[in-house]
Amino acid sequence: MTATTHHPASIAVSLQLLRDILEEQFATHTNQLTELVVCGALPHHGGHDPHTLAALTKTSRQAVADTAHALQRMSQGTYGICERCHQAIPLGRLRELPEASFCVPCHQVRPLR
Repeated sequence: MTATTHHPASIAVSLQLLRDILEEQFATHTNQLTELVVCGALPHHGGHDPHTLAALTKTSRQAVADTAHALQRMSQGTYGICERCHQAIPLGRLRELPEASFCVPCHQVRPLR
């Protein structure tokens, strides 16, 4: 098995790209949440089923919170570190799921929300 070494400059570029992605996701999720809340206030819920609208709103709120938490960890210098085992989260996982707070093994054993 070979160890992969990352040049500090490439890590900085990757982190900036991930920050850009997270900021874009935050804006998208916030806009979606705003639209859902507006629909919920409209008569007949803007044509949406109330239960579906409630589920979508809950999911959207969680996405905003998860993305905000990732951006907060970035500003604190703890982004990319598993919140359970405190080991580095692989860059590939962060590329696929930029808001990840846990490495895969810890995510699999953590309790569901």
